[in-house]
This record gives sequence, structure tokens and C-alpha cells, in this order.
Amino acid sequence: MKSILGEKIGMSQIFDKEGNVVPVTLVRVTLNTVLQPRTKDKDGYEAVQVGMGERKQKNIKKPQQGHFKDLGNFRHVKEFRAGENLERGAKIDVSVFSEGDVVKVSGISKAKGFQGVVKRHGFHGAPATHGTKHAHREPGSIGATWPQRVIKGMRMAGRMGGVRITTKGLKIAKVDAENNLLVIKGAVPGRPGTLLEIRGI
Repeated sequence: MKSILGEKIGMSQIFDKEGNVVPVTLVRVTLNTVLQPRTKDKDGYEAVQVGMGERKQKNIKKPQQGHFKDLGNFRHVKEFRAGENLERGAKIDVSVFSEGDVVKVSGISKAKGFQGVVKRHGFHGAPATHGTKHAHREPGSIGATWPQRVIKGMRMAGRMGGVRITTKGLKIAKVDAENNLLVIKGAVPGRPGTLLEIRGI
């Protein structure tokens, strides 16, 4: 199963064989543990539920404690759709990937708070001259005489970021099994510390 949970460390750069600078993202991947294999007969679909990270047992609800049993106190629990069933308690590490593999990475993007239309939607704003005063970054008209209401989906100011984003077509630049690191070419969603779902394509 070429899927794993990891934690974003941050960005760096490496040099390829031609000496070109390649921007990369470092992802820390601690051992993932299979908590429950989902089967088509029992659950209606095939998937593998995995856990990663640690937290204090007192902070885990009793139903989850029973679900985890002797496997550990996991901070994150996610499911990956998979055709093959892994046994409960099986371990998944970075060795499932190899250099050159193409992956898609999902995570929660950086939250940027309440933003205006210029930053949030890329509006150009009003002209800087020709009578414009105190309105350079305003959105402009948001409606018309008919239908006398704001149309659904109107792009306006509001909270930006903090949503799940998937970036596809990224390549694995390096696999460091000794330090439990994945080096992925390019940028992935989120701030340092963000939980990432890395799935092979």
C-alpha cells in the first residue's frame, strides 16, 4: 500500500545532477500502524485505517482506547482506500516509497483569517487615479436592480485558507529511511507541523 501519514517539517532545497536548485518539502514520517482493515463484505468498501503519533492516554476517549487496545495512543487516525488488506497491527514506514514515485499530498492549508477581495480572489481593485478616493481595494457592485438580492456564490471578503487541499503530480526526491524522512519536490499544503496524507498515484 503506497499511502502513509506524515508531518510537514518545512521547505528546503537540494541540487540535482546538473547542479540545478530544486525546491523540496521535508516530511517526517513516523511509523504508521494499521488499526482496522475495512472489507467489502463487512463495511461495503475496501480501505485501511491507520494511526500515527502519540498523546496521553487520559486525553483519549474510552471508546477509542478500546479501539486502539495494545497498539498505542495515537494522535491521528485516517483511512486510505486500498485494494489489499493489511492485518491489524501491521507497520507502514517510508520504505513503501522510492525515489521518483509520483504522489498526491493532502493537508489543511494555512489559515489567513478575514481577507478582502484583492487577496482572497485576486481582484485588481479600482484605478489609482481618475477620481478614485478611498476605494482602491473595494469589490465594486455586488448586485443589480433585479433580482434585488445578492446572487449566490458572489465573491466577497471573508475567511481565507484553513481548508483541505490536495496537490497532485509531486515526485519523491529522496527517501531517508534512517531518519524517517520523505523529501518531496515542490510545495505541499499547510504550515510546519501540518498532518499530511501522502498517496501514491
